[in-house]
Amino acid sequence: MAQRLDYYTASPAALKALMVLEAANFDLCIDKPLMALIKLRVSQLNDCAFCADMHATEARLNGEDPRRLHGLVVWRASNLFTPRERAALAWCDAVTLLSPQGPSAELHETLCTHFNARERVDLTVAIATINGWNRMAIGFRKAPAV
Repeated sequence: MAQRLDYYTASPAALKALMVLEAANFDLCIDKPLMALIKLRVSQLNDCAFCADMHATEARLNGEDPRRLHGLVVWRASNLFTPRERAALAWCDAVTLLSPQGPSAELHETLCTHFNARERVDLTVAIATINGWNRMAIGFRKAPAV
């Protein structure tokens, strides 16, 4: 599939808005290794090949264990993730794949045991940000370099 357009040049103002949101992610209180897992997991859920490739490569270069990167797609069945990471990944799945009722009360309670109020908001903003990037890449067929 050929890329439909270069969205960076098609609407610089729109991309500037996304870049401002992305830049704000650097000030969030979510630690960088967990942020990398979140970006990769959301990209997996959305079938965004471009972003999944980019974030897996970036995480590996920043020292993430390749076994964890490979196991992320089946994180629920894996023992490679901490309880805190598992709570974040469950929240990530629920917020990305929204049901009509939204995330369950039980899931939110679990999240609350591992993340304070600011961390929960920051985590959700990080999830929303990568979802936005995924939608741009998928919608306009941005593909990983071969």
